[in-house]
Amino acid sequence: MPRILVVGSQWGDEGKGKIIDILAQESEWIVRSQGGNNAGHTIVIGTQEYKLHLIPTGILQTNTKCAIAAGTVIDPIVLVEEMKTLQTRGITFENRFWISPSAHIIMPYHKIMDTLQEKRKGNVAIGTTKRGIGPCYCDKINRIGIRMCDLVDSKQFETILTSVLKLKNEELTKLYSKEPLAFKEVYEEYMALAEILRPYVRDINPMLHKETESHKTILFEGAQGTFLDVTSGTYPYVTSSNTTAAGICSGAEIGPNTIDHVLGVMKVYSTRVGNGPFPTEISSHPYFNPMDAREMGTTTGRQRRMGWFDAVLAKASVNINGISSLAMTKLDILDQFDEIKICVGYEFQGKIHLTPPPEIHLWDQIKPQYETLPGWKSPTTHITNYEQLPDNAKKYLNRISELCQTPISMISVGPEREQIVVVYSPIGQKLGV
Repeated sequence: MPRILVVGSQWGDEGKGKIIDILAQESEWIVRSQGGNNAGHTIVIGTQEYKLHLIPTGILQTNTKCAIAAGTVIDPIVLVEEMKTLQTRGITFENRFWISPSAHIIMPYHKIMDTLQEKRKGNVAIGTTKRGIGPCYCDKINRIGIRMCDLVDSKQFETILTSVLKLKNEELTKLYSKEPLAFKEVYEEYMALAEILRPYVRDINPMLHKETESHKTILFEGAQGTFLDVTSGTYPYVTSSNTTAAGICSGAEIGPNTIDHVLGVMKVYSTRVGNGPFPTEISSHPYFNPMDAREMGTTTGRQRRMGWFDAVLAKASVNINGISSLAMTKLDILDQFDEIKICVGYEFQGKIHLTPPPEIHLWDQIKPQYETLPGWKSPTTHITNYEQLPDNAKKYLNRISELCQTPISMISVGPEREQIVVVYSPIGQKLGV
């Protein structure tokens, strides 16, 4: 059975949660590999809606095992709240949910620093979620981070917290003129969280490698999207982790040669949350409405910026991630359009470019070069077979596939689990949707 890696291939919010939820029905394991609760999945099953920020979406499948891997940063407060919410809805965790002891944890000072640093940047702020993700990753790289294995060891946690909190309080008081954090309050709050999480903390590497050798179907999921990657994204308007396929492998502590299929998830148009370049953004369009298109952030509730599909970025994403096939989402949002545009090139510095520039100042000079295709003016939300799609919808999807030089395996036509067109299964077997 295959090992599938699911990667967001734009600026996040591509609809990975729904795609993973569908694939999870035929998978033994789901592994979350990087990021924190600055990302979120919204899953609709019948009349029930689930919003997940840390826990893999596979937890909604009764027979699927889930793990949060070493590359993630975990806010224990958020994780415990999320677990309790799911438990009240009948979701079980025993013997099917584990947390890597190597995952770093978000502390109260991370969230405080995130807000203060963003405010201090003023006009050059990047628009973080203020969840403490960046400061936590900074401490990880600076080798003063606290890991899950430290949290569940009271003596070790006390020792590290004593040392680190001294540094953080100096920064809070001297740089920001803020009150210091009280050791006793932080220690007691996090020890209470440790008691709840301790049964789930386990070295997942031996389990995953054993399951890989047994040819079990394992899904590795990343958070956010390719162009929020700290290395490959529109720097500095990026997140603090590696969101690409390579980053997902690293965060899960697996070799890239263990992956059989890289599934890139893309919307059939483009969106972005927060600040940063967005060449195909449309400031006003009668049908590009964030409310009507359900383009509100799962984590922040912020309206997403919207624009035409960017094939320049899409092809770059295919190359960066080594994408095997594409899962295209939100086709139904384009059902009303008379015509639809695809960006096929960037004009800047007097030339047409087919790859995005690394220099951030050049993005403001980009003039998107568009192809215009006719819309289909017909609802697609009820369609589950590719051949039943309107001809112009198929032409649009085929053009995206051509520009990306990558086949399309799945097409989402609505928010619910059943609203999916499976051209072929990335897992290699019939999906039970």
